[in-house]
Amino acid sequence: MAAVTVSRQLGSLGTQIAREVAQRLGYRMVWREVINEAARRAGAPEAALAMIDDLGLLDVDLHPEASRAYEEAVREVMDDLASEGDVVIVGRAGQVILADRPNALHVRVIAPLALRVEQIASAQNIPAAAARAQIEQSDRTRRDHLRGYHGVDWNDPRLYDLVLNTAGLTVEGCVDLVCHALARRDQTSDAGTP
Repeated sequence: MAAVTVSRQLGSLGTQIAREVAQRLGYRMVWREVINEAARRAGAPEAALAMIDDLGLLDVDLHPEASRAYEEAVREVMDDLASEGDVVIVGRAGQVILADRPNALHVRVIAPLALRVEQIASAQNIPAAAARAQIEQSDRTRRDHLRGYHGVDWNDPRLYDLVLNTAGLTVEGCVDLVCHALARRDQTSDAGTP
């Protein structure tokens, strides 16, 4: 009963890869559900709004107590999900929160900026300059969140078991690699090898 966390750069196809990994493995995929459940547990609906705002456009200012309660609730939700297993968790600092869980595989999906701009511009039918601005804001917001709440560098490869660059890999190839890495991890765990 494994948990897979997927951290992704905007435009890297990470969410699509996570969805397809979940489908192939018969796992459920959770993403914004984590936010909503954590906000419900913390009694802080504005926290859900702030955390959904990946681009920082809504300018929601959380009270420090609400923010701490929300972050603690996210930890609880993530821990519950990992304990249940058979889940792919997209974003929300899963690679940090579940870092010590032996049943968790932490995946990072990246791509060069030019490819990410092309993906977003095409998907949203917007100019490349607007896509680039979204990507830069998303990267800044995610980087700042991980640094501010968890004291880690989002780009630190030590946070991940597997880093996939979609510039040289298809979505299907990435899904294959994640599933293979998870199967190998399970074999290692079953054999009792650290």
